[in-house]
Amino acid sequence: MAREIRIEIDDEQWEQLEREAHQQHEDPGVYAGRVLAAGLNKARFLEGCAQFLATPGMREEFARRFGPQPGPSATAA
Repeated sequence: MAREIRIEIDDEQWEQLEREAHQQHEDPGVYAGRVLAAGLNKARFLEGCAQFLATPGMREEFARRFGPQPGPSATAA
């Protein structure tokens, strides 16, 4: 179920948001909601990763299965 929130941003931030929304061919309000949701999802994902790695033995098991070094296609988050 969707919920509504209200935030206030200054004129400079709004103008930047409008420019970015225009580049994506989206309404600024829709674009802002999508960007906010993406940011929250990323934070939730990173928190889950931290909890996973904090579980005793998980870091070692992950390194045993996948190697301690990142692969050539890995990028920093």
